[in-house]
Amino acid sequence: MQQTSLFDDREMTGPLADRMRPQTLEEYVGQKHLLAEGKILKRMIDRDEVQSMIFWGPPGVGKTTLAKIIARCTQSHFIVFSAVTSGIKEIKEVMNKAENARVLGQKTIVFVDEIHRFNKAQQDAFLPYVERGSITLIGATTENPSFEINSALLSRCKVFVLEALKTEEIVQLLQNALHDPRGYGKWEVEIEDDLLELIARYANGDARTALNTLEMAVLNGEGDSIRSVVTRETIEQCISKKSLLYDKNGEEHYNLISALHKSMRNSDADAAVYWLARMLEAGEDPLYIARRVVRFASEDIGMADSRALEIAVAAYQSCHFLGMPECSVHLTHAVVFCSLAPKSNALYLAYSKAREDALNMLDEPVPLHIRNAPTSLMKDLGYGEGYVYAHDTEEKLSAMTCLPESLQDKHYYEPTEQGVEKRVKERKNKIEAWKNAKRAEMKKKTG
Repeated sequence: MQQTSLFDDREMTGPLADRMRPQTLEEYVGQKHLLAEGKILKRMIDRDEVQSMIFWGPPGVGKTTLAKIIARCTQSHFIVFSAVTSGIKEIKEVMNKAENARVLGQKTIVFVDEIHRFNKAQQDAFLPYVERGSITLIGATTENPSFEINSALLSRCKVFVLEALKTEEIVQLLQNALHDPRGYGKWEVEIEDDLLELIARYANGDARTALNTLEMAVLNGEGDSIRSVVTRETIEQCISKKSLLYDKNGEEHYNLISALHKSMRNSDADAAVYWLARMLEAGEDPLYIARRVVRFASEDIGMADSRALEIAVAAYQSCHFLGMPECSVHLTHAVVFCSLAPKSNALYLAYSKAREDALNMLDEPVPLHIRNAPTSLMKDLGYGEGYVYAHDTEEKLSAMTCLPESLQDKHYYEPTEQGVEKRVKERKNKIEAWKNAKRAEMKKKTG
C-alpha cells in the first residue's frame, strides 16, 4: 500500500514513461470512446459524480494514469493498494481512516492495480466501504472481470473497457515526449517520422513499451549529452524481437485458441496456421494446442473424415516426443488437414441430445434383455432373457431394441452428407430399415 500526493512537482529524473505520464485529461491520449465530450466517463468526471469502477484493458493503455487524473480532477485523496503487500488487516485500517475522512468531507479514491490478483477475502474486505460510500474504488485489470472479480463487488462497480492505443495515438505520445521539457524537449533529437511509426507498431498498443523503446533509442543514438541522431539501425537493435501480447492464463489465451478453432471450422487453412503461429511463438504449450485439435477432429469433422482424429492424435504424440520448435510442423500438418477436411458436427449434436435425455431420465431402467445375468437369481428375474448375440446371425444384426421403452423412437446420431459420412448415413439407414422390417414381421407373427 502506498499513499501519494498528486500535487507534488514531478522530478526530471526517472524513466521517460514515468516523466511523461499525463497530468490532465487534456494531456491524456486515447480512449475517446470514454473521454470524448458527452461520453459517460467524461460526464462523470466533469460533474464530480465518480462512482466505483473497474478499468479493463491490455497493459500500457493508461489505466493507472486515468485513475490518478480522476483523483486530481475530483480533489480526492489517492491511495494505491498492492495485491502482494496488502493484507486484510491493512485494508481495513486504511478503510477506517477513509471513513473518518469522509465524515470530515474528504473524498478518498482507492486504486487497486491488477485487482484480479486479490483473493476473494481481500476483495470482500473492500465491499462494505464501497457500499457505504466511504471510498471510491477504482480497480485495474488485464483480465476479464466477469471471471476474476467477485460478483458482489463487481455488481457495485461500473466496468469501463480501455482499448489498445492506435498506432497514430502512440505516434502522438512519442511526438509529445520529443517536444515536452519533461521528456526530450531540451535535447536535440533527430528521428524520422517513419521511425516513430515503426516504434508505435512495435509497441502493439502499449504506450509504456513505446516510450521505453524511444528512450532506449535516444540514449543510444549518435551524438553527445544533449544531442541524439536516431537511425533505423538503432531502432532495429532496440526492437530485435517483437514482444507478443499474450498471457497464457489470461483472456488473450482464450481469444487466440478461439480464433484457431473457428478458422479451422471455416476451412480457412491460412488463418488457422497464422493463429497457430501466434500462439506457439508467444510461448503457448504445444500440447495444449494439440489437445484442442484432437477435440476439434471429432467435434467439427467426426465421421465426415475419421482420419482427422488419427492425425490429430499423432500430432499430439509428436508434440510429446519432440517439443518445440520441431513439433510446430506436426501441429501445422494437423491444423491444415482439419481445416480442409469435410465438416460435420453430427457427433457433437448426438452427444448433446443424448446428454439432455440422460440427465432428465437418470432413473430410466436398462431393458432386461441387455442386462448381464451373472447369478441364478438374476436369470430367474429375467435378466438377459431374449438377448440375441448379433454374431450368431447371418446378417450380424438383430431386431432387438437397446433403448429404454420411453426412448424407442429416439434418434441421436443423424449423419450428414459430408465426406465419408455420406456412406455412414447410407449404412445407418439400411440397418434401420432392416430392423424396422424385421420388427414389423415379428409383430405380424405374434399379432
